[in-house]
Amino acid sequence: MPRTEERIPAASAPGKVVVLIPAYKEVDSLPRVLDALSRQTRPADRVVLTLDPHQDPATTAALERIGRRAGAEVRHSVGNRYKKAGNLNGALAELLPTLGDEDAVLVQDADTCLDPHFIEVTHDRLRQGFGAVGGNFRGGDGGGLCGAFQRNEYVRYARDTARKRGKVLCLTGTACLFRVEALDDVLTARRDGHLPAADGVYDTKVLTEDNELTLALKHRGWRVVAPARATMTTEVMPTWRALARQRLRWKRGALENLFAYGFTRHTCEGWARQVVALLGAAVSAIYVGAILWYLTSGAGIRIAPFWLALTGFYAIERAVTVKARGWRVAAASVLVLPEWFYDLFLQGVHIRALAQSALHRERAW
Repeated sequence: MPRTEERIPAASAPGKVVVLIPAYKEVDSLPRVLDALSRQTRPADRVVLTLDPHQDPATTAALERIGRRAGAEVRHSVGNRYKKAGNLNGALAELLPTLGDEDAVLVQDADTCLDPHFIEVTHDRLRQGFGAVGGNFRGGDGGGLCGAFQRNEYVRYARDTARKRGKVLCLTGTACLFRVEALDDVLTARRDGHLPAADGVYDTKVLTEDNELTLALKHRGWRVVAPARATMTTEVMPTWRALARQRLRWKRGALENLFAYGFTRHTCEGWARQVVALLGAAVSAIYVGAILWYLTSGAGIRIAPFWLALTGFYAIERAVTVKARGWRVAAASVLVLPEWFYDLFLQGVHIRALAQSALHRERAW
């Protein structure tokens, strides 16, 4: 399945950039998204809004009005049974044959606002030979304490990505610029059996189509990157229940993508992170178990120096990695317990994802 050589195309001449926005119900956010596109330092050549018909026709009509008012082309998906991935596959099937290898397609969510330099930064990287260029996202306002934790998590992720010079396991589906040649190559490889079969660029059978497409590009030899200056703002999950559903899909989908591709040089880091996540959950379980044992045994809490040192290290790490959000947020992170409970929440979702995969439970988007 994987290619042995890396594709490094020669620097290309400036091509067109076509923005593709799949939308379903984002009436509130879409005007801001289109306004952010209009403010790009490297403007898009075309903006295509591709709509999945909503159960409420008025919602679809409102999205169409917003798109046309902003000067976007509007496309309606027909017969799509696969949500976002199916919507994108239909649009790309019509769009890609009209574009050249030097052109690019920016796929972005209808609730994500790009910062002004996003297209300029990502397009420059495509011209340097990359097959796809993603970005780093901040969390938008709202969501109460649940939203605050997500905003902390996203700033840590961006910090980690910057330290690794843009190296990422997954190109975020919030916004990513693709070389047309790379997308055509993925389509051809799927048809020829060199990649997992799918009915388009995106695999509609998986839970995390963006992660799967990243693996497909890497296994075809295309380089991918997420530059620190390619930034955007996306909406956070407003409730704990919604966040649990989102992360369950992400974690289970990523695990199943790894099984589909096996152990290769492009998946080894993903497998290693699965092991680290399991070890982290085990350490947390031992820590909590020790506290509960001391409390129930009547001996009182006796925390060994090792656990005190580990707690101190955790507090410092939490504060340092979120300092970009300001000293108040960093100071709150030193309190440990709130951040720790959020980590326990995510670890619980991860364990649930592992259990569902092992038991072959029904998969839901």
